[in-house]
Amino acid sequence: MRLLGFLSRPLARASSSRIAGRATRLQPPGFRRHASSTTSHDPEQTEPSEHDLRYGYYDVILPEEPFVYGTSHIIPRGVPPQIARPPYVPDPVNPDAAASLEGPAATARKLITDPEDLLRLRRAAQLAAKTLRFAGTLTQVDRTTEEIDAEVHEFILAHGAYPSPLRYKGFPKSCCTSVNNIITHGIPDDRPLQDGDIMNVDVTVYLDGFHGDTSRTFLIGDVDEKGRELVNVTEAALEAGIAACGPGRPFKGIAQAIRDALRGKDFSVVPIFSGHGIGREFHRQPWIYHAVNDEPGVMEPGDCFTIEPAIVQGDDPSGVTYPDGWTVSTENCARAAQAEHMVLITDTGAEVLTRAS
Repeated sequence: MRLLGFLSRPLARASSSRIAGRATRLQPPGFRRHASSTTSHDPEQTEPSEHDLRYGYYDVILPEEPFVYGTSHIIPRGVPPQIARPPYVPDPVNPDAAASLEGPAATARKLITDPEDLLRLRRAAQLAAKTLRFAGTLTQVDRTTEEIDAEVHEFILAHGAYPSPLRYKGFPKSCCTSVNNIITHGIPDDRPLQDGDIMNVDVTVYLDGFHGDTSRTFLIGDVDEKGRELVNVTEAALEAGIAACGPGRPFKGIAQAIRDALRGKDFSVVPIFSGHGIGREFHRQPWIYHAVNDEPGVMEPGDCFTIEPAIVQGDDPSGVTYPDGWTVSTENCARAAQAEHMVLITDTGAEVLTRAS
């Protein structure tokens, strides 16, 4: 997922608040920690708050204090030298050979039409889908996202691939795990998953020179009705966006279809992140905007891109970036969900490469 960075503000330094039974975490002004749907209300609060009534009960994920800025303190997992790395990752034999991620050449739109390239693209996409299904079997109460990341890492390596997020612009883990109010780019850590959590797992693999990218939001244990509805609406928004794809169709139609899927519901699409072209490059044009836009351009056979709407509860899709520089939460701590597929435009329609085969 590509961040339109100028739209997401960093977390302001704020006074601390101690949360009973948990490590000290930052508490945004005006918001309290919310219990999961299976626990009782705070005994000091006899009536549910307006926030509770609108969004439900769940654990709000906040950065631990004292803040640690950046990710240089997190040691990335190792990758055997025989695993081919994407160009942005230094080769252990030639560490100065990493390619630039920016510039017109690196991010230009490219059509994939060569039969061998298409075969490799489909293989990478199907491995991503297989990896996500495996990750789904790990999403259990009391398991930490760090443990999930470790198993996903080994699963990808066992299939001869490289976990694309690892070392991408300094990201220190092999997948993203975004829980409850985290919109995207959550860094796996030692917090055990709780009954009633929702969690997006975003995996990307690099296999035979191509990336495969997909994500889904999983239900952990007994999720409340509001949380389940959010996840279901997010899946429906993704499918609506996919249905808008085909040769000669405008890219902006994807966002219009997503808006129509959300019409009349108490949910919003997050505008600060976009889908992206994908293939030999992890992120490139075309950029796929999920909020209504007037961007020009139509889809052509050979275009391959992700559609990955992030949907939040309520009408405020504002995001705030945590001190690690990656994790983005809803500013009001409402829950978020995301779903993602890779779409290949063909002569006759659109092929979803990351559906289960």
